[in-house]
Amino acid sequence: MKSTATRERILERGLKLMSQSGLDGVTLGVLADQVGMSKSGLFAHFQSKEEVQIELLEYASRFGHARIVEPAMRKPEGLPRLKAVVHHWLGWAPRSGLPGGCPVAAGMFEFDDVESPVRDKIREMEAQWRQFLTALVERSIALGHLRKNLDVEQFVWELCGIYLSHHAAQRFLRSPDADRRANRAFESLIERSLPGAPAKASARGG
Repeated sequence: MKSTATRERILERGLKLMSQSGLDGVTLGVLADQVGMSKSGLFAHFQSKEEVQIELLEYASRFGHARIVEPAMRKPEGLPRLKAVVHHWLGWAPRSGLPGGCPVAAGMFEFDDVESPVRDKIREMEAQWRQFLTALVERSIALGHLRKNLDVEQFVWELCGIYLSHHAAQRFLRSPDADRRANRAFESLIERSLPGAPAKASARGG
């Protein structure tokens, strides 16, 4: 149990470090200093920098799930639940005490052209998240909350674009209106996807 508690403490401190310094900034030496232990002591839990990076990504996923998905699941199925997920998703990291923003979003840019198991892990996590969003949208359509001929793939593509734009505006540009503009973009996406919205708004292709 002591070993498990130590590992949890390492991951907790490592997540904050990853948020601030990026995945590449999480080295065994720096992480050991952060948790107040020797590098050799850290090796008892993680054998390589790559291993700790992947473990931190998995920990970040669990950390985010508890703050984004779990509270949203209390809302009714369909559009109310989809809106709740997006509400908790936008800007979730700073609200959760991660000073550097969403580490997974940052990792997508950090490892965009670096072939490695870490990049594979980020890609897997992003694919799973988009599948989750797709399921929420499809359920909203099935319940009649969104139009039946909605291009679900395009909807999710635009929604993820809103999130990444919000991340860049909030973290890099430090725009004070990042939240307002992201929410406005999401509301516009919903309005164009409602039953009775102009057919052109949901046309496929192009």
